[in-house]
Amino acid sequence: GHVNAYFPLLIPKSFIMKEAEHVEGFAPELFEVTQIGTDKLAEPLVVRPTSETIIGYFYAKWIRSYRDLPLLINQWANVMRAEMRTRPFLRTAEFLWQEGHTVHVDEADAERETLMILHDVYADFVEKEMAVPVIKGLKTEKEKFPGALRSYCIEAMMQDGRALQAGTSHNLGQNFARAFNIT
Repeated sequence: GHVNAYFPLLIPKSFIMKEAEHVEGFAPELFEVTQIGTDKLAEPLVVRPTSETIIGYFYAKWIRSYRDLPLLINQWANVMRAEMRTRPFLRTAEFLWQEGHTVHVDEADAERETLMILHDVYADFVEKEMAVPVIKGLKTEKEKFPGALRSYCIEAMMQDGRALQAGTSHNLGQNFARAFNIT
């Protein structure tokens, strides 16, 4: 199964810059640390908007062979983004979220994991434990997670008739593996 882990909150900006789509998607929302006290940092640090880049850095050190796969890690962590539209109790500049980061031998295995998490974990929990029905679907190209191959979601219908994204599961393909030389 998945192993719980925790990765650093402050990420070197160069890590974020390694994956072009990821940078483009998150650049307007990043909080940067450029100095400590009165000392300027040689390289700015970014407050974690999500963890793909810092985890990619460590995966490149840990994975040496297909025998190391699958690698399944779960993390609960605070993230920060300069959100355009915050919503009290739902999403503010800082929020706690759960991230699963997995590496697989092939795309078929990765896709199975992505869909299993969406259906058997997220949708199952929201429907059975919270008694909230959800609609499962595939995000459009414009809506998918920056740097992802595909993004799947569950949407919960609110009393006002609006849909609220209640969970996502992303197949990142090899974008981050290439960016961080995970071989």
